[in-house]
Amino acid sequence: MTETHAHTHYDVVVVGGGAAGLSAALVLGRARLRTLVVDAGAPRNAPSPHMQGYLSRDGMSPAEFLAVGREEIARYGVELVRGRVTDVTRGDGFTVAVEGSAPVRARRLVVATGLKDELPDVPGVAERFGRDVLHCPFCHGWEVRDEPFGVLAATPASVHQALMVSRWSKDVTLFLHTVAESELTDQDLRRLAAAGVDVVPGEVAGLVVEDDRFTGVRLADGSVHPRGVLYVAPRPMPQTGLLERLGAELDETPFGAYPVVDATGLTTVPGVWAAGNAIGFAEQVIHAASGGYRAAAAIVGDLLMEDLDAAVTP
Repeated sequence: MTETHAHTHYDVVVVGGGAAGLSAALVLGRARLRTLVVDAGAPRNAPSPHMQGYLSRDGMSPAEFLAVGREEIARYGVELVRGRVTDVTRGDGFTVAVEGSAPVRARRLVVATGLKDELPDVPGVAERFGRDVLHCPFCHGWEVRDEPFGVLAATPASVHQALMVSRWSKDVTLFLHTVAESELTDQDLRRLAAAGVDVVPGEVAGLVVEDDRFTGVRLADGSVHPRGVLYVAPRPMPQTGLLERLGAELDETPFGAYPVVDATGLTTVPGVWAAGNAIGFAEQVIHAASGGYRAAAAIVGDLLMEDLDAAVTP
């Protein structure tokens, strides 16, 4: 990784150096396109010691995964600089402003800026997140299977999370926290009972931690409920600022606003693709890498046809 880029004009600038961005860059580099990756260095899964469910990379640490990816793209002449893209303007191609560096020009863009997780404002949650405070059973369920689970409700939709994690443990307690019991539907209650999930009303005041290990949930009334793992539902905060400045159409969802894209990740702005958590909160690492690949393959064909059409135009 270098501090500055070597050129001022690129075929493609990839904004974001996570799984989606690196995967796109790998394909673009192998297609002999001059490519620059700008990485702000804030991957969503950084708090996690490992990632799961990625065939052949199951259990690899996120940091190691990214390090290997950076080595791979370098083999094909792809440049990667540490920095933050502060602005993008569209004209004859795109002008990309990079913090601490000169602006660059690009014919196409891949936006892989991901999202940030806004955690519940409960003491101890942020400090334990990625360790024994978790959010995704597909990511970490196997590693904590059969532990006594707690689920911290953020909205009535947290019932779904409690039901899902019961696949990995039969000892699950849903702490309603700021959700009133009256907000649960009859169907919610029937399903929770069928899954064996206990429901505990009352606001959660904090976590109990002993010898650097989460051991329980403390309610505002002072009662403590022993637990070994706590699942939470972070609020997804899509990083769509660049796309919005370019005029990309966004689709409002219960989990934030994400760009409208086609099957390859092409946004409503010609020449701009998006991939990874930039297009949805549930994109796992393997999905993000696949999305980056699809976007890059589409860009290779798009640029080729543009160049061929220009060559035959009188």
